[in-house]
Amino acid sequence: MLVVGLLVGWGASVAAPGRLQTAADQAAGHGDLIVIEVDKGGNRRTLIAPVAPDVTKAAALPPDAAGLTAAGQVAQPFIPLWLCIPFVLLLGSIALMPFIHQQFWHHHYPDIALFLGGLVTGYYFGAFGSAAQYTTIHSLQEYVGFIALVGGLYVASGGVVIKVSGRGRPLANTVLLAFGAVFANLVGTTGASMLLIRPFMRLNHSRLKPIHIVFFIFIVSNCGGCLTPIGDPPLYLGFLKGVPFFWTLQHLWPMWLLVNGVLLAMFFMVDVVLERKSQTAVEGFEKVKVSVEGWGGKVCMAVIVLSAFITPALKKYAGIDNGWIAPFVQIAAAAVAYWIAPKANHEHNGFNFEPVKEVGLLFAGIFATMMPALAFLQANGSKLGLESSTQLYFATGGLSAVLDNAPTYLSLLQIAFSDVGLEMTGENLTRYTSSVYEISHASTPANLLVVTAGAKVLADISLAAVFFGAMSYIGNGPNFMVKAIAEQRGVKMPSFFGYLGLAMVFLLPVLVINWAIFVR
Repeated sequence: MLVVGLLVGWGASVAAPGRLQTAADQAAGHGDLIVIEVDKGGNRRTLIAPVAPDVTKAAALPPDAAGLTAAGQVAQPFIPLWLCIPFVLLLGSIALMPFIHQQFWHHHYPDIALFLGGLVTGYYFGAFGSAAQYTTIHSLQEYVGFIALVGGLYVASGGVVIKVSGRGRPLANTVLLAFGAVFANLVGTTGASMLLIRPFMRLNHSRLKPIHIVFFIFIVSNCGGCLTPIGDPPLYLGFLKGVPFFWTLQHLWPMWLLVNGVLLAMFFMVDVVLERKSQTAVEGFEKVKVSVEGWGGKVCMAVIVLSAFITPALKKYAGIDNGWIAPFVQIAAAAVAYWIAPKANHEHNGFNFEPVKEVGLLFAGIFATMMPALAFLQANGSKLGLESSTQLYFATGGLSAVLDNAPTYLSLLQIAFSDVGLEMTGENLTRYTSSVYEISHASTPANLLVVTAGAKVLADISLAAVFFGAMSYIGNGPNFMVKAIAEQRGVKMPSFFGYLGLAMVFLLPVLVINWAIFVR
């Protein structure tokens, strides 16, 4: 089906040829923009002067045959809206097909994902030629990095046994989720999810409900991980771009405390109600004992987490910008962990490769079909009028709920940088987060002036990407993995829309409270 998709996509490029953006395309709409940067010392300087572009002259300078502009930069494909249809179809299939025909979906989801992903990839190479190489290789690199981290931690954690004795009472469950919210910042939301989901289910085996898993996804798999770049993939991508490691801890801890505190209190009250309805309810306090086995898996998990620092370290100290080394180390560590893990540990965890296979194949399709969706957003983002904190927060959040939140984070951050005329580099990130910008559109009747602080914009985008990633199964990598593990253990998890409904009831009000206090 992948080959068929590639061939169909190539054929579509013949029927509907694509084109690359010219200088006129990139300059259109920016001729009347004035941006004044004010740094901490009160110094002011104009970044973009109100000079109307010479569209006629620019149109005569298209990208060359190699897909490069006159400035030597990679030319961007011009994305028609219809090219986003495969992405919408894949998301719709993930959401609807398990509900319409679960057996058909279970057997054919690889065919659907790979066909749609192949269709977009085939069109890219057929329509955009060598210019498509940059986009597709970059997307492939992001996918490999994503699946190496998510899959590597899943495989390594399969050999680590966390044994719990006792019974999952509301207080014990809440303490475990609170620990997971902190732990996620040390080993990532993926690592914390893979290590804690199985003992969490074993602790509550006598009264485990889908709502237990839903709150686990809310807290451990998403909202807990916003204090460090290692905590959640969007923040890690920001770290690779140049955001200081401790910036998130310094600026986002009040929001982390509010959101996770409210969710934990909400979970405790829900679990108390479930406890009282349970036929196995008991009086008194039962102590929960925990032990951890599997030294090899623990060491390999540490290697996988620490390898996340390889790429920025090589770039900073050796001038090597190579994103393939870290995934290779993570995959190798996962293979070693699987090989040295005692068979009894795998059997105790009920370990098999089905969950990582499902996540890997579906996200292969998502990353491929997402290329035109993100490119369309980047090209047209300035037309969306995202100027206020509220608009940025909910736009980032809404997209993070249905797109993977990591590339969404980068796309919205790129839009924010484009609005002030800066290229998204490490040096400019430092300038951006320490300055205030006055953005004026001279063509508007009232000479519209928007004042924005870079640090505030980065905080709003970061919070929305992490928190709203919990709104759907596909918002963040661990979500689907946890769902697959729970269903493997016999838990009847909500459908895509069922989960979305629960997220709107329990999670969305908390995120609105966060907006009211910290964002607007």
